[in-house]
Amino acid sequence: MDADILVPLLLPLLAWPVSRFVAPRLPPRVAGWLLTGSSLLLAAASTVALLLLAFAGLSLIPAVAEAGHWSPGVLRNLDAVNVPVSIASGVLLVVLGGRLFRTAVRYRRWARQLSRELDEHSRDGGVVILPGAEPVAFSAPGRGGRIAISSGMLAALSPKERGALLAHERAHLHLRHHLFLITVALSSALNPLLRPLGTATAFALERWADETAATHLGDRSLVARAVAKAALAGRTPHPFALAASGGPVPRRVSALLAAPAPARPAAMLAGALVLGLAALSAQTALDGASDLHDGIEIAQATAPGQNPAAHHGAPALR
Repeated sequence: MDADILVPLLLPLLAWPVSRFVAPRLPPRVAGWLLTGSSLLLAAASTVALLLLAFAGLSLIPAVAEAGHWSPGVLRNLDAVNVPVSIASGVLLVVLGGRLFRTAVRYRRWARQLSRELDEHSRDGGVVILPGAEPVAFSAPGRGGRIAISSGMLAALSPKERGALLAHERAHLHLRHHLFLITVALSSALNPLLRPLGTATAFALERWADETAATHLGDRSLVARAVAKAALAGRTPHPFALAASGGPVPRRVSALLAAPAPARPAAMLAGALVLGLAALSAQTALDGASDLHDGIEIAQATAPGQNPAAHHGAPALR
């Protein structure tokens, strides 16, 4: 199989420089979409690449070759298969599949448990007041989206700061940031090299909600005070939860206290380049699938008992 199939497996190594240098220089909305889309494309492409490499090894098994009516010897002669790489890819797929399943189960359990706990206080959408002195505030998916805020958090903020905090959490719900977060979490489960993008995405989503709240209220310093007080008083309740106290709060407060930064052409160009590389990774994976398909067609055409005329014109393996 062409060495280009390794491209989808190597491009996720860009996750660290993207999260460290590119994403912080982009507007939060752009960074949120870029990081989420890139994570999804890179994870899907690397998974397809591993599937192709593993299936190429399976294609040499006599029982599989007989069922598919192709000659395993021809595939081997075409250099379409590297057995050690195929075995390693199969083992890695099992491990990563287990990680994906575990992450999905953890999210489902968390969402269902959280929904039951909030239902004990209110089954309606909107704001749910939680009793207790511990300062907690976060947005939760389900039932149209709800905001949970404790009596302790309400006591820690002034009336205007409460409004700013609620505006931040409403932005998370309105913009469906939970879908961004779980997409990146599942992508990181499929490819651990993408974990830096998960951390960067969570920060971009918090900044996005900060800016949305500041635009809605027309007071950036008020949102900055609310974010700072909420972070000092409380904590993020769960990795899957979106809360005003999440992420590097000092950086968020500094960004709110400064004037909104205009989109820099160099940063936007870098973001477009990152997305282009992610698309290239996906295209390379599809090309690998086409290469393997072409090789199998050739192996079918030359298999004993097959009619070569039935496969006349089968493309050569690229």
